[in-house]
Amino acid sequence: MLEQIEFTTKSICDKTKNFRPEVGIILGTGLGGLVKEITVEYAIPYNEIPNFPVSTVEGHNGKLILGELGGKKVMAMQGRFHFYEGYTMQQVTFPVRVMKAMGIKTLIVSNASGGMNPKFEVGELMIINDHINLFPTNPLIGKNIDSLGPRFPDMSEPYKKSYIKLAHEVAKENNIKVSEGVYAGLTGPCFETPAEYRYLWRMGADVVGMSTVPEVIVAKHSGMDCFGISIVTDLGVEGVVQTVSHEEVQHIAKLQEPKMSLIVKELVRRM
Repeated sequence: MLEQIEFTTKSICDKTKNFRPEVGIILGTGLGGLVKEITVEYAIPYNEIPNFPVSTVEGHNGKLILGELGGKKVMAMQGRFHFYEGYTMQQVTFPVRVMKAMGIKTLIVSNASGGMNPKFEVGELMIINDHINLFPTNPLIGKNIDSLGPRFPDMSEPYKKSYIKLAHEVAKENNIKVSEGVYAGLTGPCFETPAEYRYLWRMGADVVGMSTVPEVIVAKHSGMDCFGISIVTDLGVEGVVQTVSHEEVQHIAKLQEPKMSLIVKELVRRM
């Protein structure tokens, strides 16, 4: 893996004249529009990056964007990879390893999610303060490479508390309603059944999705600080479970994207 990380990092640096980002951003389903806020210097399709998987899901454009956002140099993934696409956990999280190798110390992740919290509404913005890993495996399983991180990484603060506080301040200043809660990560690709929604809510999760958790685990293993935000695109509240489609998820995400983009941009500026 080390050779792959080094080769991919060198390839990106060669293509971008040694552009050195400070913040990494992973954009979820229907949320690629944040790129409009970035002063883009380089845009590299994933299929031109050695060892990168290719995004196969509608709503994930499949480009690596490098530029400036909020006065800082950023690397943004316009489209992520998922376990349900058939990729291994190591492939799903490989870009996070490359981000670390390029000098990134902070990772921001966004996603579309289903909401179980009865207080939530469709379109709710939820700042993630913790997560529950319900994937059948973990990206750190296997021989540990000490130069990438410790064998047993601490996860007592998966999402940096000071970033959460800062995001709340930004939202309040801009009259944006935000909530805070726990994200549960499942494999997908099917949406949850009513019984599964009840199970997730009773075990302590506020929203559920099919990403984010593996990337944050690897980021923390690498010594990075993380911030996560979800857009609730459908409800799985007991007694109010809605029929949902991927197209509807994308539609709701795009409607709320400007608010999320504003929060992320200002958060990056104030970090």
